[in-house]
Amino acid sequence: MENKSEPTVNKNQKKANLLDHHSIKHILDESVSEIVASRGYAEDVRMSNVRLFIGTVIIAVALVAQFYKKKFPENRDFLIGCIVLYVVLNVVLQLIIFIKEKNAILFTYPPKGSYTSTGLMISSKLPRFADDYTLTIASADPKSISAGKTVELTKSVTKWFTKDGVLVEGLIWKDVNSLLDEYAGEVKKSK
Repeated sequence: MENKSEPTVNKNQKKANLLDHHSIKHILDESVSEIVASRGYAEDVRMSNVRLFIGTVIIAVALVAQFYKKKFPENRDFLIGCIVLYVVLNVVLQLIIFIKEKNAILFTYPPKGSYTSTGLMISSKLPRFADDYTLTIASADPKSISAGKTVELTKSVTKWFTKDGVLVEGLIWKDVNSLLDEYAGEVKKSK
C-alpha cells in the first residue's frame, strides 16, 4: 500500500534553508552559473588559477619557514624574509580579490561565434537581513571596445523560492535569460 500523505520530491530540486541567507545565495549563484553556461558562455578560470597559485606559494613559504634545517637563533634573517614574503603575498591575494573580483561569482569567455572580444563578469549581492538579491552582468574587460553597459536585476528572493525553500527554477531562468538578453541588446546597440 502506498502512502499518499507524503509529497513527492524531485531529487533534482534545489532546496535552501530560508533562514540562512548564505544557503539562499549559494543556490541562486549556482543556478545563475548554470543558466549562463547553458547560453554558451564557457567559464574563465584564469583568475581562480592565479589565486590558487598564489595561495600555494604562500603555503610553501610557511612550510619552508617551519621546517627549515637550522634552529631559531641561526635562521632569524631567513625567518624574517619568509614572514615578509608571506605578508606581501597575502596582501597581493587580498588585493586581487578586492579589486578584480569584488562580488563576482563567474567570469566567462565570450561565446563561440560571437563578435565581442570580452566575456562576462557575473556578480551578485544578498545583504544580510534583506531579501533583495541583486544580480549584475558586466563586461569582464570594461575597457574593451566591445564592452557593453552593465545591467542589473534586483528582486526579492521570495519570488524564486516556495515557502518550503524549493527554488522555482523556471522563474529564475526566465529572469536571468532576460537580463542576459538585455546585456546582449546593449552590446548590439553600442556598436
